[in-house]
Amino acid sequence: MGGNTSAQTRIADIGKPRVVIIGGGFGGMEMAKALKGANVQVVLIDKSNHHTFQPLLYQVATSGLETTSIVYPFRKKFDNQKDFYFRMGEVKKIDSEKNLIETSVGNLTYDYLIIATGAITNYYGMQDIAQNALPMKNINDAIRIRNRIIKNFEEALLVEDDETMNSLIDFVVVGGGPTGVEVAGALAELRNHIFPKDYKELDLKKMDIDLIESSPELLGGMSAPAGSKAKAFLEKMGVRVHTGTSVKAYDGYTVTLGDGRKLITRNVIWAAGIAGSTIEGIKAESILRGNRIAVDEYNKVEGYENIFAIGDVACMISDEYPRGHPQIAPPAMQQGYTLAKNIKNLVTNKPLKPFKYFHKGSMATIGRNKAVVEVGWFKTQGFFAWFVWMFVHLMSLVSYKNRLMVFMSWMVSYFSYDRSNRLIIGNIGTEDSFKKMPKKEEQQENKE
Repeated sequence: MGGNTSAQTRIADIGKPRVVIIGGGFGGMEMAKALKGANVQVVLIDKSNHHTFQPLLYQVATSGLETTSIVYPFRKKFDNQKDFYFRMGEVKKIDSEKNLIETSVGNLTYDYLIIATGAITNYYGMQDIAQNALPMKNINDAIRIRNRIIKNFEEALLVEDDETMNSLIDFVVVGGGPTGVEVAGALAELRNHIFPKDYKELDLKKMDIDLIESSPELLGGMSAPAGSKAKAFLEKMGVRVHTGTSVKAYDGYTVTLGDGRKLITRNVIWAAGIAGSTIEGIKAESILRGNRIAVDEYNKVEGYENIFAIGDVACMISDEYPRGHPQIAPPAMQQGYTLAKNIKNLVTNKPLKPFKYFHKGSMATIGRNKAVVEVGWFKTQGFFAWFVWMFVHLMSLVSYKNRLMVFMSWMVSYFSYDRSNRLIIGNIGTEDSFKKMPKKEEQQENKE
């Protein structure tokens, strides 16, 4: 059974198998819920004290929702679950020989270890982009983007040089998947409906929004017609869509594309790729392309008997999914649920059941009354797709309170063409925005 009480973690051995889940994303949350009533001790460890509904991060970043609308505290979620423990901390290392993890809040032994650490932003080795672009993987990233957007518009009112002013209000979104498409559409709605009222002194016709996608079509995980429709929606909203090219460099002011073109902007939002968030201690041979952990059909990490991985960080290769399952919420949640059942089977000496992914469909919203949805043979675009997208995302939120807050915000925005959350909170995202503006000579060198 789990080890003795840690002097720091203060989690006692209660005589039951200890299941330690690292990460409270979609997979980790679903697994912890599904273990309710099992004859095990469940320990959830996460760097934050809350779950974040990542599909709506872009709405926080573009002032559509408050931060509290899409986060929910772990302790509140599991306050009635017996033998459940939560600790906020970072797991530093796994010692599989001792069945122990080293964390920022102390060491902890386990009987079964589940790695559900999700993914991190992948800059594909381009350090200048990692330093200067804005990622969007967590709530702090979303707040940083929102603060940066509003601060840069405030600064744009104070400059006289047109190029400098344009660099502050122009945006480049990198990545034509659902996140990139949704961010570009939300920015276009800010330009078309919100900012003309807030910044009357600025000519918002000069606010350029460029979406960059390296593949020939947008929304690569969906059908070609869906990608084409999304592109048409965006272009009608005034977004310049560039497919078949990639970003090769970004120094904080000049974006260099693969075809040699250059774009001037202080705002690059990076939604171009992710990589698994692994932990030290897993054998190198168990780490596959994209920094994902190789698992078998039961989500067991290859080379280990009692370590499992689920969600974005896991890679279960099969004939149907030769590169592993899509790194989105549904596979993570289904893996968490199935693995919870298999942990119960392990504890009671019953046979395990292999994981089988049920693909529920794909969807993306581009803006007001504009979305694309594909569920099996059923495909729809436009207003009805937008309604389906809203309903699915509302029902996927953790609590009734979250659903009510999001629904009310959406209704107010829909009927008023307004977003009330245009707030700069703290200094995150603003401390390095304007003061690092290249000097005029440097700007000219970048242009040349």
